[in-house]
Amino acid sequence: MASIDNMATHLINHMTRSIVLVGHMGSGKTNVGRLLAQKMQLDFVDSDKVIETVAGISIVDIFDLYGEAEFRRLELREISTLLDHQPAQIISVGGGAFVQPDCHDIIKAKGLSIWLQAQPETLVSRMSNIASRPLLKDKDPLQVLHQLSEQRDPYFAKADLIVNTDGLELSDSASKVFDHLVQYLEQHTGSSS
Repeated sequence: MASIDNMATHLINHMTRSIVLVGHMGSGKTNVGRLLAQKMQLDFVDSDKVIETVAGISIVDIFDLYGEAEFRRLELREISTLLDHQPAQIISVGGGAFVQPDCHDIIKAKGLSIWLQAQPETLVSRMSNIASRPLLKDKDPLQVLHQLSEQRDPYFAKADLIVNTDGLELSDSASKVFDHLVQYLEQHTGSSS
């Protein structure tokens, strides 16, 4: 088996689509994304941070001042722009992005989607700064995540890859994602990945 560095080099040389990490808040998209990008020697970008930079305000403020519809419009535009970037990069998207039909379609068409799957209890245990998450504002996080799982999991299940990260530390989650990605790309050699 090739070393990780050789595998990463091989992946980078054959990637034409960015890798898009999808999943619920607390699934580790940002942290796993950073580690995966480092391992693969690719750039990492968090779409929520890009949206905040472009808007000049926080996502919580966008929701409060302009509503979810305006946030989703910005989200679609910025994710589309990120997916057009070359060379390929690792992109983490907000928990609701992959559920929005237009955003889902553009991620599926231009990216390679990976669902970081985890149970609501795991998600809550991983979250810091719950106040910065608009959908959890003044609510029971576990109850909200159970509801979101019922609503969103069928959409997340349409990702190109599904990687369960329950019970895994951050570095182990990133390694598992990398291993699944290598297997996926080996099986899809010659595809537009």
